[in-house]
Amino acid sequence: MKSLSKILLYVAIFSVLHFGYELTGLSVLKPFCGVDESVFEHIKMGFWAYLFVSIIEYFFVKRPLDSRNFWYSRIFSAIFVPWSIIIIWYILPAIFGHVESVVIELMWAFTVVFLSGLVGHLLEKNLERIAPTNSLRMVIILLFVVSVIFFVRFSFSKPSIDLFANPLLGD
Repeated sequence: MKSLSKILLYVAIFSVLHFGYELTGLSVLKPFCGVDESVFEHIKMGFWAYLFVSIIEYFFVKRPLDSRNFWYSRIFSAIFVPWSIIIIWYILPAIFGHVESVVIELMWAFTVVFLSGLVGHLLEKNLERIAPTNSLRMVIILLFVVSVIFFVRFSFSKPSIDLFANPLLGD
């Protein structure tokens, strides 16, 4: 799949997942779709959107010669994309502080989704060229399973954890 096409498909699927639950109210969509505007929901949508794009790529666009390298590179990218969303998202407030403009925030949100897709795509293309060792395969599979559990479990009941709170100060 061409780079830009894959990234735009990722952005489109991310957008569908962003509004899918809100538009339908179907509980079966909770593990995949955003149900609120929390960081967790956005990283969850990034994970699933990238995985779904990779599945589409495998079955409908390109059947790779070595599907093991294809899948390990795509699964690793799906694991990494959510964390790239966090890193990229917080660049804006790190530089400019709190942004009051909804327009700027929405433009930044689309930019973040696009850039996270680009990061995933660049990672997969480079990782696809190498044969992962057995230990790396096990790490990727373990992180994938933990990610699926993490995103599904906390879709139904989120823990009371604030990423930036100082527990010593009672924030």
